[in-house]
Amino acid sequence: MRYVLFICTPVGGPELSPEEIAAHPSFASYIDEVRGRDVVKGGARLRPSSDATTVRVKGDEVLLSDGPFVESKEYVAGIDIIEVADLDEAVSLASRHPAALGGGSVEVRPVWE
Repeated sequence: MRYVLFICTPVGGPELSPEEIAAHPSFASYIDEVRGRDVVKGGARLRPSSDATTVRVKGDEVLLSDGPFVESKEYVAGIDIIEVADLDEAVSLASRHPAALGGGSVEVRPVWE
């Protein structure tokens, strides 16, 4: 089964670049583990939510606003698309992610296939 892991970071926490993540020991260890298992099928590091643009449509009018749709304590900082046997394996993988261990969270959501 395929799942998307939404990697959530606390608002106001450290904002690591992809290069800093690759060099960070806990992230490097995690990345090596999941690459060795060949479960990650795609993903991306996202820019901070302050760089987001929210789009709404009312009638014929397209409305844009800066930032996220809602105020929150966390924001989605990245995604991983994984392919594993079942939800238990996806949760096990998510529970070892440095974001989940470092004050953030990882939302696990199945892909509709």
